[in-house]
This record gives sequence, C-alpha cells and structure tokens, in this order.
Amino acid sequence: MTTPHAAAEPTTATAAATVATPEAAGGLGGGQGRRAALAPVALVVAGGISVQFGSAVAVMLMPRAGAAGVVTLRLLAAALVLLILCRPKVRGYKRADWGTVVAFGVAMAGMNGLFYQAVDRIPLGTAVTLEVLGPLALSVLASRRLVNFVWAGLALAGVALLGSGGGDGFGSLDAAGAAYALGAGACWAVYILFSARTGRRFPQADGLALAMAVAAVLSLPLGAVQSGSKLLVPSTIGLGAAVAILSSVLPYTLELLALRRLPASTFAVLMSLEPAIAATAGFLVLHQALSATDALAIALVIGASVGAVRSQVGRGR
Repeated sequence: MTTPHAAAEPTTATAAATVATPEAAGGLGGGQGRRAALAPVALVVAGGISVQFGSAVAVMLMPRAGAAGVVTLRLLAAALVLLILCRPKVRGYKRADWGTVVAFGVAMAGMNGLFYQAVDRIPLGTAVTLEVLGPLALSVLASRRLVNFVWAGLALAGVALLGSGGGDGFGSLDAAGAAYALGAGACWAVYILFSARTGRRFPQADGLALAMAVAAVLSLPLGAVQSGSKLLVPSTIGLGAAVAILSSVLPYTLELLALRRLPASTFAVLMSLEPAIAATAGFLVLHQALSATDALAIALVIGASVGAVRSQVGRGR
C-alpha cells in the first residue's frame, strides 16, 4: 500500500496500470494469482449492486424529502458513519493531499446531486444508462490497449440499446433530466480518477471519509433550502441512513479498495454493468418491467465487462 506521503505521485495513466498479478503477489500459483486478480473485480460488482439497489430505495424516498434532500441525507449519514469508523487523521498531510481529497469530495457531491436530479425527472435505468457514458469515455481515453477500445465500443452499443428500448427511448426524454444524467456521468469519470489518487495518498478509507465530509458540507445548503424540516422526520432519517449505507458507505469503500489494484480503464468498462444492475433493481424494487430489447442490451454490457475482465486477467499471467 502506498503511504500518504509518496515521494512523487505517478501520472494517472501509469498509476492506473497497476494491477495484482501472480508475480506481484509474491509468487502465488496460477489459481491463486487468478483469484487475486479477480478480487478487485468482485469488489466493483458488489459495489454496483449495492449502489443501484440503494438508488431504487432513494427514488421511493424522494416524495418525502425531494431530490436535494435525499442527497443531503445520504451524504451526511455516510460521512458520519465513515468518520466514526475511520477516525481519520487530519495532520501530517501535504497541500497536494488535501487538494486531492477536496477534489474527490467535490466530484462526489456533483455526481450525487446531478444524478438524483436526473432520476427525479427520468426513469432510473435510463438515468444510469446516460450516466455510465462518463466512465465509458474515460475507459477509451485512459486505455493503452486496443482491445479495451473494442470492449468499450460493445458496452456503448449496449448502453445505447438499453436507452432506446422499451418506453420512449432517448428521443423523448425530459431534456433537463438527460442533461443532469450526462453531467453526473462527467462527475463520475472525475470521481474514478480522484478516488484512485485518494486511495494512494491516504491509508485505509481515511481519504474517503474526509472526501465524504466535504461532499456532505457542499450538499447541505441545497438540501436545507429544498426540504427544510422534512429532513428531521425520524422515518425519513432512517430511510436516508439506509440509502447512505447502500449507496455511499459500502460501494465507495469497495470501489476505493478495488482501484488500488485495478486499472482505471478496466474499472470504467466494468461500470457499464450499472445500467443492467439498475434495470434489475428497478424491476425488483420499483416494479419496472424489462423488455426483450432491455435484455439484449444487458447481455451486451455484461459481455463487454466480461471481455474487459478476461483481458486484464490474461495480462497478469
């Protein structure tokens, strides 16, 4: 694990290329090495399941607290939990370290705020479909391997198909909702980059806890203005805490740990699973039916993610 005070921070492309391999794991056997390489992938997938089911619960909470209110509850509760559990140190860090964690918090606040404004206007699955374009673009820009362009293209085709299937498709979407989702995707790409940098500069999940506190402070004024005393209703606070655990504490921690051993380009392609997970959460929690086109789109994005994972594991042999 990189210490908080590394002598020189590597470039994003170089740092993103670090991955667990059999050799790096100290001469592990082939099977053990493969499991070590797949471990961060499992963390990312588990985080995606948690965050999308948490988002489905958040949609149910919005009539009570509004989009900005839900974001405030989510980030405040998550920040409190992480600060209590991690008890991060605030001394001994360089100005660049604090700049990184603040940027991470700003990206986190923007990603959450814009996404919930989107799902307040357009369906959950479609919002996630548009949002995932940010990580997909990062995948193409950050990758140094031609094959990742192929997998990103396949995932993008699935994303486009999922957005055009069933319902109304992209053409008749609420323009503001679509714009919010695309903006959330841009923040998501920035989040990926600064999550990796924060993980290298701060021990354990300390940087995540500090960044979550920054995001909570930024979201508080908007939530207070929109929801006011509604944020103090006990049942609303309880649901907000559940959303915080499912959509913030658990997935962000898993992703931060995964990004220490997984290239940013592969991580970004794995994010193409999010529309599929969101569609499943919408079906199970919000009773949103899946069409045949949706199922085909899900198969495409899963195929792209599996291809990216196999490519990365093969690289570590």
